[in-house]
Amino acid sequence: MDQTQAPVLEALAAYHANGHVAFTPPGHKQGRGADPRTLATLGADVFTADVLANGGLDDRTSSRGILEHAQQLMAEAVGAERTFFSTCGSSLSVKAAMLAVAGPHESLVVGRDAHKSVVAGLILAGIRPLWVDPQWDPGLHLAHPPSAQGFARVLAEHPEARGALITSPTPYGTCADLAAVVEALHARGKPLIVDEAWGAHLPFHPRLPRWAMDAGADVCVTSVHKMGSGLEQSSVFHLQGDLVEASVLKSCEDLLGTTSPSVILYAALDGWRRQMVQHGRALYDSALDLATDLRARIEQLPGLHVHGRDDFCGPDRAADLDPLQLVIDVSGLGITGYTAGDWMRSHRQVDLHVCDHRRVSAQLTHADDSTGASRLVAGLEELVAVAGDLRPAAKVEVPDPAALRLEQALLPRDAFFGPVEHVPLDKAAGRVAAEMLTPYPPGIPAAIPGERLDAAVLAYLRTGHDAGMFVPDAADTELGTVRVVVEQ
Repeated sequence: MDQTQAPVLEALAAYHANGHVAFTPPGHKQGRGADPRTLATLGADVFTADVLANGGLDDRTSSRGILEHAQQLMAEAVGAERTFFSTCGSSLSVKAAMLAVAGPHESLVVGRDAHKSVVAGLILAGIRPLWVDPQWDPGLHLAHPPSAQGFARVLAEHPEARGALITSPTPYGTCADLAAVVEALHARGKPLIVDEAWGAHLPFHPRLPRWAMDAGADVCVTSVHKMGSGLEQSSVFHLQGDLVEASVLKSCEDLLGTTSPSVILYAALDGWRRQMVQHGRALYDSALDLATDLRARIEQLPGLHVHGRDDFCGPDRAADLDPLQLVIDVSGLGITGYTAGDWMRSHRQVDLHVCDHRRVSAQLTHADDSTGASRLVAGLEELVAVAGDLRPAAKVEVPDPAALRLEQALLPRDAFFGPVEHVPLDKAAGRVAAEMLTPYPPGIPAAIPGERLDAAVLAYLRTGHDAGMFVPDAADTELGTVRVVVEQ
C-alpha cells in the first residue's frame, strides 16, 4: 500500500475545500457557534476539524471507505493482519478484546498487575479472573510482568480458561517475555491479549523491545496518545491469527464504543502512522540517544539513581526494558516520589509521570528535545539542593508479596453490583471489597471488587495516602471509609 497516503487527513482537507454546509452535528457548526472566549483558548482549528464521521468526512453509508483504508494502512505499517481505531481510549479497547475472548462466568487468565480498565472489563462482562502473580522485586518494592511459567501453571490448573491477558510494557517500562507467554498459550490453543498501552512506538525501531504482534500475540491494544503522536483517548487494537474472530472483536468494540467518534482523533492516528513509516527510525534514533544522555546526567546527581537493565531485567524479573521510561529512585534524598513530583511541578513547572513511595519517572518520546531535557535536569538539580527542607519522607508500609495477594472471594461483578456498605478503613480487614482501590498513576489496583481485604494492604493504602498517594476511584478518596460487600 502507499504509506505516503493519509486517508482521513486528506478527506478532511477535501471536505473543507469543497465548502460543505452542514445541517448535522456537531452543533457548533465549524466553530461558528463557539463562544469567542473558548476559541481564544482552544483555537478555531479544533472546531473546524471537528466534523461528523458519517455524513461529513465520508458519506452516509461510508461508501468511500476512508476509515477502513486508514486502518489497513496502519495494519500494514506495523505488520498486523487487522487494525481497528478507537476514540474511547485503550480502556475501551482492552474491554472489547476481553469480551471477544471470554463471556459471563467464563475464565480468563490475567496478570494481577493489570490496569484498572482490565478490572472494569471483568466487572462489566462477569468474567472470572484466574490471577497470575507478577514477578515481585521485594528490595525495590516493584512488580514486573508475570513469567511464562506462571501463565503455564495457571493454565494447567484451569484448562477451561478461554485465554489470557498480560500487560507489557508496564508503566515502569519493564517488559515480559511475550514470545514465551504466547508459546504457553498457543500450545493449548488459547489466545493471548496484550495490553501494550505503553508500547505504541515499539514497532518502529530495532533498539526498542519486541512488540506483541512480532512475538505472536493474537490481540494487542495500544494507546497511541501515550507514546505516539495521537491525541488523548486515541487507541488502536491489532489482530492476527484465527483464535479471535475479527467480526466478533469488531462487534464487541461497537457494543462499547461511541456512535459519535471524533474525526480529530482519527486524523491524528492517521498522521502518526504516516510519520512513523516515513521518519520513525530517525526520530527514535534521536530519542534513544537523548535518553542515554539523560540517564548519565541524572545518575551523576547525588541521592538519585536512574534504574536500568541491571536493576530491572534478569531471572525472576523483567525480560526487557524500554529505555525511554526514565525511572528515578529518589529515596537517597530522604523523600518520597510523591513529594518530589509535587515539588517539581509546583516550583519548576516540570510535570513527571509515575510518582510512588520512592520513585518518579520521566516519559520520553520522539517529541522530546534537548531544551526539555535541560529543564528536567535543572529541576532535579534544584530538587537535590532543597531536599533537606522536604524531609523526612513519610513512611509507607509496603507489604511483602504474600500479603499483597488478596483472596478472590467473589466474582468482581458480583461484589461490585451486590449489596454494599461503607465501613471505617480500620475496620475493613476481613471484609470483601466492593470497589477498586487504585493508587494513580500508574493505575494498578491494590484491591479489586471481590477480594478479601487484609490489614497489610489497608495499612499500605492508609500510610500511602498520608504520604501523598492518590486513590481516585475510592468512594471516599480520603480513605476514611471503604466500600465493602454486605455478607450474610
